[in-house]
Amino acid sequence: MIKINQVTFKNRIIFIFLCSSLIPFICLGFLSFYTIDSILRNKVESSLQSNLKQDLITLENTLNNLNHVSQQLAYGARVNDFFEELKNEREPYNRIQLRSEIKSEINLISFSNPNVGLIMYYYPEKQEYDFESFRLRGDFLPDELPIMAKYSEITYYGPHKSYNGLINQYVFSTMCKVNLPNQNVYLYIETGRNALETIFAPENKKEDSRRLLILDNDGKITFSENKTAFPENSMFVDYSKSEASSGYYKNYFWNKETSNQGWSIVSITPVEELNKERDKWLFQAALILTFFVVVALLFAMLMWKMVYNPLKKFNKEVKSLTQSTTEQTELTKIPEFDDLLYQVRSMKTKIWDLYAEIEQKEKRRADLEVEKLLYQINPHFLMNTLDTVHWLAVFSGHEKIDKVVLSLNKLLSYNLGKMGESTTVTKEIEAVKEYLQLQQIRYDFQFDVDIEVDETTMELSIPRFLLQPLVENALYHGVSDDGYIHVNVKLYDYLEITIQDNGSGMSREEINSLLLDESKNSQKVGMGIGLSYVKRILEANYGEKANLEIKSEIGKGTIVTLRIPVSGGERSL
Repeated sequence: MIKINQVTFKNRIIFIFLCSSLIPFICLGFLSFYTIDSILRNKVESSLQSNLKQDLITLENTLNNLNHVSQQLAYGARVNDFFEELKNEREPYNRIQLRSEIKSEINLISFSNPNVGLIMYYYPEKQEYDFESFRLRGDFLPDELPIMAKYSEITYYGPHKSYNGLINQYVFSTMCKVNLPNQNVYLYIETGRNALETIFAPENKKEDSRRLLILDNDGKITFSENKTAFPENSMFVDYSKSEASSGYYKNYFWNKETSNQGWSIVSITPVEELNKERDKWLFQAALILTFFVVVALLFAMLMWKMVYNPLKKFNKEVKSLTQSTTEQTELTKIPEFDDLLYQVRSMKTKIWDLYAEIEQKEKRRADLEVEKLLYQINPHFLMNTLDTVHWLAVFSGHEKIDKVVLSLNKLLSYNLGKMGESTTVTKEIEAVKEYLQLQQIRYDFQFDVDIEVDETTMELSIPRFLLQPLVENALYHGVSDDGYIHVNVKLYDYLEITIQDNGSGMSREEINSLLLDESKNSQKVGMGIGLSYVKRILEANYGEKANLEIKSEIGKGTIVTLRIPVSGGERSL
C-alpha cells in the first residue's frame, strides 16, 4: 500500500482535480440516470400501452363490423327468404335466378363494407361451401382455424392466412349459424385486404421491435408473432395475473389489453430495445465523462506547471543562498509567488550580511584570543615571582613574609579561574580563609573570624566567588577592633549561607545601592566584584529559586543570608 507521504505533489494535484471534477459529475450522472431511466421507461411503456390500446380498438371495431355484417346476412329476412325458395325450387332457371339474387345481396353488403373480405356459406355436414365472394385458396378447413372467442351463436377466429385467393395476408374471421329452419348452414366472413394493415402488415414491422400475441378467453395463445419465445396453443405465463396489464418475461416486456368479448391482445418488446434510449443516453454520458476526465487532466497538468515552475525558481534561489551573492531578477508572473521570491531574496541579502558580520566577529574573536593569551602571561609571571619570593623568605627565615606570600599565591591561583563557574563549598571556604588571613595582616586592627560549615555541605557544588564579596562587604562596612565575622553554612531543604558582623551597620538606602549598583565604595577593597555580581550570578544559575537577604541596623551590624536550592545534580562527586 502506498503511503500518503510518499505520493508526489504532482499526483496529489491530479487526484484532487479528478475528484473535484468527477465526483459532482458522477453524483449528478447517477441522479440523472435514475431520473431519465424512469422518464424513458414511463415514456416507452406509456407509448407501448397507448399503441396497444389503439390496436385493441382497431381489432374490436373490425370484429364488430364482421359481427354486424354477419347479422345482416345470417338473420336478414331477404337473404333467408331466397335460401328458403332455393331449397324448394326445382326449376333450373328459377334456381339460377335465386342464386343470382343471393350473390347480389352478398356483393351489395361486401361493397358497402370495404373492411370485409371473403364471404361464403358453409355446409358442415357436406364440408362444402357456396356463394363465395372470392375464389378460395385450397380447401376450407374451419376446424384448423385458431379460435379467439367462442359463443353459442358466433365464433371469432384469430389471425390466420386468408382463404381469399387474391390476397396473402393475415385476417380475422367469424362463423355464425344462419337462421334457416331445417337447414344446417353457417356464414363465414373474413376481414378485407386493408382492414388490419396497420397492425399485421410486414412493412410496418421493419422499424418496430414489438410483436403481438392474441389470447383466447382462457389465456391460450392463438396467434404469435414470436413463436420461439411464445409458441401458439401454449398458455401465456402471466395471464393468471388478471390485474396485471404489464410485466417482464424471458427478457421481454409485455403489455396486455383485454377486449369486451374476453379475448386479449398482448404486445411483447425485447428489454434491450426498451433500454435502447437509456443505453444511448449512457453512451453520451460516457463520452461527456471522458471529456471531463481529459479536461480535468489538462487542468491538473496546467496547475502542476503553474506550481512547478515557481518551485524550480525557489529551488534555484535556495541553492544560491550559499553559493553566490548575485541578485536574481527573474519572476514567476504570479503575484503570490513573486511576493515570496522577494522575501527569499531579502532573506538571502540578510544572510550574506550576517555572513560578513560573523566573519568580522570571528576575526575579532581570534584577535581577542591572542590578547587573552598575552593577558594570561602576566598573572602567571606574577605567581611564579611570588613563588620565588616564598622560597627566598623560607630560606631567609622570614616566616611572616612567607605566610603572606603563600596565602596571596593560593588566593591568586583560585582567582585565576573563571568567575561564575562551578566549585565546591570546601574550596570556596578555603579561598575565604586565605582572603581573611591576608586582610588580618593588612589591617592595623584585630577582628575574630568564626567559620562553621556543616559536614554534609562540604562537597556541594556552588558558583565561584559567592562568599568573598559578602565577607569583603562585612570588612568594609564597620568591622574594627574587637569586631568579628561569623560565617555559617547549613543544609536544610536548601543550602543556607550566613555572614554576620558586628560592624557599624547600613541603612536601607545603602543596602539597595550595594545590590543595584557597583558603587565606588564597593570597589575600594579586594577584587571589587560587589554584591551586584553575587545577585547576577544567582539569577543566572538559579533564577527565582535562590534568595539573597540583607538585614542591618545602624550601630548593630549586618546579617547577609544566602539561600540556594540543592538537588542531586548540584552535588559534586
